[in-house]
This record gives sequence, C-alpha cells and structure tokens, in this order.
Amino acid sequence: MSGQTEQHARAELFNCKDWWRQAVVYQIYPRSFHDANGDGLGDIQGVTAKADYLAELGVDAVWLSPFYPSQLADGGYDVDDYRNVDPRLGTLEDFDAMVAALHDHRIKVVVDIVPNHSSNLHRWFQEALAAGPGSPERERYIFREGKGEHGQLPPSDWQSLFGGPAWTRVSEPDGTPGQWYMHIFASEQPDWNWDHPDVHQAFLDTIRFWADRGVDGFRIDVAHALAKDLGEELVDTHALPNEFQEFGAHPFWDRDEVHEIYAEWRAAFNEYDPPRTAVAEAWVHPDRLARYASPDGLGQAFSFDLLEVPFTAENFRTAVTKNLDEARRSGASSTWVLSNHDVVRHPTRYGLDLDALLERLDERPLTPSGGTDLSVAAKKWLLLGSPEDLLDRARGLRRARAAELLVLALPGSAYIYQGSELGLYEVVEINDDERQDPSFFRNPGKDQGRDGCRVPLPWEKSADDYGFGGRAHLPQPGWFAEHAVDVESGDQESTLNLYRSALAARRELQSAEELEWGALNGGDVVHLVRPGGWESVTNFGTEPVQLPEGGDVVISSQPLEGHALPGETTVWLRR
Repeated sequence: MSGQTEQHARAELFNCKDWWRQAVVYQIYPRSFHDANGDGLGDIQGVTAKADYLAELGVDAVWLSPFYPSQLADGGYDVDDYRNVDPRLGTLEDFDAMVAALHDHRIKVVVDIVPNHSSNLHRWFQEALAAGPGSPERERYIFREGKGEHGQLPPSDWQSLFGGPAWTRVSEPDGTPGQWYMHIFASEQPDWNWDHPDVHQAFLDTIRFWADRGVDGFRIDVAHALAKDLGEELVDTHALPNEFQEFGAHPFWDRDEVHEIYAEWRAAFNEYDPPRTAVAEAWVHPDRLARYASPDGLGQAFSFDLLEVPFTAENFRTAVTKNLDEARRSGASSTWVLSNHDVVRHPTRYGLDLDALLERLDERPLTPSGGTDLSVAAKKWLLLGSPEDLLDRARGLRRARAAELLVLALPGSAYIYQGSELGLYEVVEINDDERQDPSFFRNPGKDQGRDGCRVPLPWEKSADDYGFGGRAHLPQPGWFAEHAVDVESGDQESTLNLYRSALAARRELQSAEELEWGALNGGDVVHLVRPGGWESVTNFGTEPVQLPEGGDVVISSQPLEGHALPGETTVWLRR
C-alpha cells in the first residue's frame, strides 16, 4: 500500500461517522507510556511527543486510561476532578495540544469515564463528610446507618472486589463514629448515588466538557454497575458474578435501570456531528451485553472472551461465533481484546504450560462456561512465584503474534494495549515494596496485583530508563533492552514491524463487516474468509498444515515452510 494511498484511506476513515465500527484502537496507560518532563511519570505531553510513532504504527484511535487528578488509590480510577488533568501529568492546554496533534495524524481520541465511583477526595464527597447525616450533600453518595446496638457493624455483608467489606465507617463532624458509605472497590472510591439528579447532570456536563474539547469517544468503566437497589432493609448478599444471579435482580450489578442512564448519555452523544462514540466495560452474561451495545445506549461493548480462554482453535472459534452473533443482535460491531491494563499480558499467558500449572494449583480456575480461565490461571502462576519452568517465552510470543494477526482479520474493532506491539511479557521482577496496585495490598498472599502489565515502556535500548524519560515509577527489567522501540524498528522480523505491516495491510483489505468460515476451518485450524478475497488461516496445532492452492501471501506471523503453514502461526492471503 503506497504512502499516499494509505494517507487517503486514513483520512477517509477519520472523517467517517461510523469510524469506530472497524477501528484499531491503541490503549495508553498514560503514567507508563512516555515521560516528557523527566519526573518518572508518563504524561500528556509524552503522548503528544509520540504522535508520529502512533501514526507510523497505523492505529485509528487512542484510548487514554484516566489522566484526571487522582491520589492513585486505584491507578487513576479514583477521580478527584472529572474535568481536569492531574497536574503531575499536565494541564488542560497540554490536553488540547495532544488532541490537536493526534487529529493532525488522523487519529481519534477516546477517554475513560469512571461513573460508578469518585475519589474520596472529590469535592462533593468532602462536602458530604462535612455536612453530616441527613444532609443533601450526603444524598449524592450511598450513606447508611450501621447495624448493631451502636451502629458498629456494616449495613450488609457485601464484600469489596478489592477485598474486605464494601462499607467504610466515617467519623462525623463532631468526631463521633457515624454512618457507613458504600464502595464496590477501594475505600478511597465511594460509589455515587445514581438516584440523585445532581449525579446525572454532573456526568452529562462532563461528557459535554470533553466532547467540546474535541474528544471523539468514551470508554465507560464498570458500565454494568451504577444503578443500585438497596431497599429499606438491606439484604445480606455477596458480590457474586452475574452468571449466578437472576437477570437484573442483583442489588448493584447489571440492573435494568442502568440503561435509562445510558439513554440520557446517548442523547448527549448525538448532539455532536459526528455523534460521539462509547464502549462499555460490562462484565455481564452474553444475553445481556447487547443492551449496552445498543444504538440507543452506549453503542458498543467490550468482548472479554479472549482475555480468558487458552490458545486453542476451539476456544477462538467459539469466541468469534458468539461475539459476532451478539454484534448482530445489538446492531453494533464486535470488539476484540487480547490484553489491557487489568490482566497478565498475553505473550505470558500463552507461554504457560497450562497442564503443569493446573497440577500445582489447589483449584482449577474456571470460566462461566466451564473451561479453564487462562487469565486467572496466569495470576495464580504469579502467586506461585512465577516459576520459569512453567513458562516458555518463545512459544508465548509465537502464539501471541498468531493470535493478534487472527484478531486483526476479524470484522469489528481491535484494541491493542500499549507494549503489545513490542511483544512485551508480564514483568514479574517487582519487589513487594515497589508495588503500587491496591489489590496487592488489600489481598496479601492472594493477589499479586496488576503492576506487571503497567511497567513503563522501553523506547531506546541504550538510554537511561530505556528512553522512558525519567526514572520509571515501576522497575523496568533488563530484558526490556531487546524489546525497545529503536531495536525492534531496525529488525524487519520484529513484533513491532509485524504490527506495522499488519495494520497497513488491514487498512487496505478491510471492507464490509462480513465473515465466512473457509474450507480449512476445523480441528486445529481457524480459516476466515473476508470480502474482497481476503483470507486468514491460523494453525493452532504444532504440525504444519498445507495451505489452499492459489492466493498471494500478504503477511505471516512466522516464516512459511514452502506452501505449508507452521504450527502456532497465522497467515493472510489475498486471492
């Protein structure tokens, strides 16, 4: 694809109202992407400085994890102020300059919205603490009297997802022990009361604030929470996964009322031309996901199946079939995710000897469908001390390259987590006193946290801190040197250049959102046929597979063996 043709294709997609339907979106965890001022934290100017890199990579949009003022009780998802930039990361003027630079490169901008909870330092929560019980200020959050003779017990036995009770008791303005407030996550993240009109209006104002600054879309954190039914008498219950609850009946997960909120938001999105987009992070039963992706709601929802399933043809076929069916029901397009800021990186997941690992575990981590949850298994591997005898790094990277090439051949949008294009593994060389993730501190001996996928990126092999820009806030391992951008840029066989070539080819080949199964599909082979003569063949097995006659090779995740596709390899063909 010539440079001029590619620029035309990029501009055409950028100006398309439905750009999001088949976009490649690059997730940036801002504090770990690039540091422009040398203080050890990635920042907004660091993103601007790497706009050329992102354009050369070939992405259509950038999604930024929270960059708002925050005390980092949960990696920025504890928001002090929804309409500002953390001063350690820059200013609103820096943000505007970043948007302009990315737009100049025909790259859309998506930002995180965190609507289930604020920070405990948010102005409204501080006002609620100062105002006392029964005040209008407290009604914006979920405050309740405690149980027991003196209110010394939590209002219910609900458990936080970060460990411990989902309730924290406050001291009242006079210093006496007082009410309890609810927090599904950390105690520094009090849940909003979405029955209050002030909360509705505040988030509509926030959406318009960022849309007016040129933001093109929003990723909605914990979109399946928000609406809650606490009742007059709180019913004792634990926060069980939705698969074990009657649909819509859980007190705070996936309630039907949440879609009334998103109908309001959709009206706000549609005030703009083109309409602003949104994608839901909603961990719900497949039968419930279509409502979040509805054109009357958020419009798109993440599929997380590929974060969980092992690297087998059967698992991938099932996930593709299920998610394309869900997209047809909702009228949205599918979203494909192999890694993000919350899970063990997929080259590590795919390199684990799963059978040997399960033998060492006390219990088999299961998906709701009964299969092994590879993401949970990988976290348990970390708890075992990350034994290298259970990890084949070369195999993990080989499988990761094959999986990414398969995902990029699917109809729908693909999400790439920063560093995936470098083939980065999970960083396990982090001492306990260097960790930052609250899930590690709140669950000692049970959770190693998510720091290992959030380590700052390596840009230059020979530079201090690998060119990150300042002393990295999480330790970078020595093996980062060979994965640095400058090293991989000069290696035509590198994972970075595989991504660059794949994204350029995808832009040329992608057309209608249609897919058929090819003649080789079955057993260890996943064979996809796309409109315009584009085919993708993935060999999940270990033995070579003969490719169909005819067709030109566009790109392959590993070198071909004559006319045979090696094991754990994906190839794209054009007929």
